[in-house]
Amino acid sequence: MFCVKIVPAPTWANAMNHFRRLLSNRRLRSIVTSSSTNRPEKADHARTRSGVQRASARLQSPGECGRAERDRTISSSAANKFSVDFERGQEAYRSKDSLELLRSLVVLKLCSYDFLVDNNKEIMGLSKKILGQKVFDQFMKMTFYGQFVAGEDRISIKPLIQKNQAFGVGSVLDYSVEEDISQNEAHQKEMDSFISAAGNESIGKDYREKNYEAGKQLGDSQDEVIGACTYFHSDEAKCDQHMETFMKCIKSSSESSMNGFSAIKMTALGRPQLLLQFSEVLVKWQRFFTFLASQQGRDGMEALEQKMELTQLQELMIRLGTKADFQDCLSGKKGESTGCIDILDWMSLIDDRVRIPDLLFVPNVKLGELEPLLKNFTADDENQLKRTLQRLDVLAKCALENGVRLMVDAEQTYFQPAISKLTLDLQRIYNREKPIVFNTYQCYLKEAYKNVTMDIELSKKEGWCFAAKLVRGAYMYQERERAKELQYEDPINPDYESTSRMYHRCLHYVLDEIALNRKANVMVASHNENTIKHTLIRMNELGLLPTENKVFFGQLLGMCDQISFPLGQAGFSVYKYVPYGPVSEVMPYLSRRAQENRGFMKGAQKERELLWKELKRRLLSGELLYRPVY
Repeated sequence: MFCVKIVPAPTWANAMNHFRRLLSNRRLRSIVTSSSTNRPEKADHARTRSGVQRASARLQSPGECGRAERDRTISSSAANKFSVDFERGQEAYRSKDSLELLRSLVVLKLCSYDFLVDNNKEIMGLSKKILGQKVFDQFMKMTFYGQFVAGEDRISIKPLIQKNQAFGVGSVLDYSVEEDISQNEAHQKEMDSFISAAGNESIGKDYREKNYEAGKQLGDSQDEVIGACTYFHSDEAKCDQHMETFMKCIKSSSESSMNGFSAIKMTALGRPQLLLQFSEVLVKWQRFFTFLASQQGRDGMEALEQKMELTQLQELMIRLGTKADFQDCLSGKKGESTGCIDILDWMSLIDDRVRIPDLLFVPNVKLGELEPLLKNFTADDENQLKRTLQRLDVLAKCALENGVRLMVDAEQTYFQPAISKLTLDLQRIYNREKPIVFNTYQCYLKEAYKNVTMDIELSKKEGWCFAAKLVRGAYMYQERERAKELQYEDPINPDYESTSRMYHRCLHYVLDEIALNRKANVMVASHNENTIKHTLIRMNELGLLPTENKVFFGQLLGMCDQISFPLGQAGFSVYKYVPYGPVSEVMPYLSRRAQENRGFMKGAQKERELLWKELKRRLLSGELLYRPVY
């Protein structure tokens, strides 16, 4: 049994003592001694929180649980130990009848075979021809579709959502109709978005922006790089249609459950070509800062520790060939008090890009000179970007009015800088009082920790609530293939272990931030049992109670029920990522999920063992016809 010790609600004196202890350490350490978890990282998980001013440690009163199974609430008078057992299949599968258990066992086993996963599109296409559309749809509902998809529309998904909620598990609704474009279409659309490399040979090879090049060398891998997971469309009307679909999804979430989430994809709300171009602008500008900071002897530092003196910056820019007055413009950002600027001040200049285009220059590798940052970002692009923000604004308002939180999914690295930037713009507006909009961080990326820390510090600086979903990542194979083809540095961590270290490092930073001010929220979206246990222990160390609803857990529908339901029944906030849509239109989603989760499926031996154990128990005890009651 895995036990999590819950600290009693502190008195004012205890809270102040805890406050003083935290202040005495510049680094918040993560010391876990439980033998049931992997030994967590030491120094690299501790983070420097210089400049953090902490208010009195006044704990918020627990919020409403919003679930029928939350009858076992935690109070200061209760026992100090709280246990979550991930080994008891009988409790984990109380919400499933025996046929559902059998389906899970068969489907998860089939998904562990590489041949079936690699050829899933061809197999499904052949099956459709042989069986016919109607029989094929029924077969899918009995197997793969029934396992991973809730239903075809907002009416048919309600029973499953209500059942899960009755057993302590909420829902993140996702209308999972995706456009499965051909290789030629994807190739042509990315060729239309061709982005040249930027940088100067004198700056060094690391400055080259090959990450955003598109060339014929992509070849046959193009269908893997783009494929079903990206929305491609040629007009604004299509974007508006996607917005209407997401609004229906938000309303469905409100009608089906309390305190729900709704997921959206940015590529559905703005042309991917536009996101690609804006991402280029953001990355060029950020890397130019890194180069300039290195010229002042600040290379090799963490991003937030790199600061530039304005006087030296102005002199360096003049030597590089620009006469723009950086010192005058940036002094209003931070220079008045410190004479220096950091990466947050530097990136904020992008927000003024329409007003100060003459100030934004970056090196060009081919010309060997500075060129306008917005050279390839036209006025029409700017207008389309504004319309994308308007659609996001409509969705955020809809979510706020319906009591639903909005979760922006992460996508490929060549879209993600723009996606994150637009999400931050939305959070500035709607996360002032409480977290409404959640950004997603993919921890298999080498820059994940930098992105998380920068955004947290930005939220503190501007006074809004940071909210994040942490995932390991969904596009590893595509990203690595693309990096290999275009011959740029692989953006993915080298192995699963390093990705797990990155995940825990980011998680610690967010949890520490929650412990300091109780404003941030995080969803730990993971199927890794050790990561879940690690999070529970860390919550206990920091005094984060489950009923505060600051830390959420998330897993995909049809996977890891032995984690989700024990957590929910124990009082933690846990959610299933619940896709829905017509069978024929959700096939691309199922195909993509099979590819993304092949590694997990092959290693899901424990889940299959628990399923088989529970089936045998029901058979031997005469409970094979068991039906969940709620």
